[in-house]
This record gives sequence, structure tokens and C-alpha cells, in this order.
Amino acid sequence: MHILPKTIIALIAALHLYIMWFEMFAWTSRGPKIFSSFPSDLFAETTAMAANQGLYNGFLAAGLLWALTIRDTIWSRKIAICFLTFVAIAGVYGAISVTPKTLIIQTIPAVTAIILILIKKPKY
Repeated sequence: MHILPKTIIALIAALHLYIMWFEMFAWTSRGPKIFSSFPSDLFAETTAMAANQGLYNGFLAAGLLWALTIRDTIWSRKIAICFLTFVAIAGVYGAISVTPKTLIIQTIPAVTAIILILIKKPKY
């Protein structure tokens, strides 16, 4: 893979690591500030649910970081496209179920990285 898709993948992975941290460790402290439309009394009751979601975001980040460490170009591309597709789908679902901003934050960068990966064919 070339530097631009790798950079986007690294940024998406960093975003998902932040989301993991937020959902697993800062849900009750920072959550009410970020999700102001969510009733503040429900943050404590939904801590386990948020932590579970955070774990999934950690898995997405791990898959993207794994794709960046694979030396075989073909497998690196395949793993990256797989995890970027997961991120894009999660972004679409989040846009439908939570806020349309999720489409901009998650889906558009993931789809952009996929397109950049597919445009440039690997050297065999």
C-alpha cells in the first residue's frame, strides 16, 4: 500500500482507539458532555453497554493496525479492506441510529481509504 491510504488507515485506527478509551473508561465523566441529548442519569446505567461497544471499537483499531504491519502486499490490502468495510458499515448504522455526523466521521474516511487502496494496484 502507498503512504496516503496507510496514513488514513492509521488515523482511522487512532480514532477507534480514542472511541474505545472513551466508551470503556470515560463514559460517565465525558459522555454527558459529548452526548448532551442523552439523559445524563442513564450514563451510569449504561456503562457496561458502552464498555462493550468500546471493546468492538478496539477490535476495529487492532484489525486496521494489523493491516499496516503485514508485509505481504496482497494480504495487507485484503485485511485493510475488510476492516475498513467494517468501519464503513458501522458508520452507516451509526448515522441511521445515532447521528448523521457518524457518516462523515467514520464512513467517508473508510470508503476513501478503500478507494485509494483499490485504485493503485500492488506490484507482484
